[in-house]
Amino acid sequence: MKKIERFIEVIPIFKGLTKRQRQRLAPLFVKRSYDPDQAIVSQGSVGVGLYIIASGQAEAIRQNPEGNEFSVSTFGPTDFFGELALLSEGKRTATVFARQPTTCFVLSRSDFLDLLGGDATMATVVAQTIATRFRREIERLNSP
Repeated sequence: MKKIERFIEVIPIFKGLTKRQRQRLAPLFVKRSYDPDQAIVSQGSVGVGLYIIASGQAEAIRQNPEGNEFSVSTFGPTDFFGELALLSEGKRTATVFARQPTTCFVLSRSDFLDLLGGDATMATVVAQTIATRFRREIERLNSP
């Protein structure tokens, strides 16, 4: 368990947490492995939680209403996606494919919300980090 605690310590969404909070969070993560070109999550499916890349590489592909596909982002070790699914139910906005053998740590929304019920400070830290990241993405999309 110490290994996952050290790993999540460097993940931006959890950097502001105390050691005790990370210790409580670490056992909630589930390790999952994916083969190259395997879908990790699919656009349009219900988001169930956060994915953190532990090793490998992944790519988010979005399909627009006309059926055209385009790359949205690439992810490597310590990158994460699906953070909005931690706080609210909603559909995935892209399909994320493993581009090489990829291992992820997955945190489900239900486990996370159960933990937050007893720790308002953790909820605030994580929500602020998600809001900052979301704001940056909006600015990036709106810039020429």
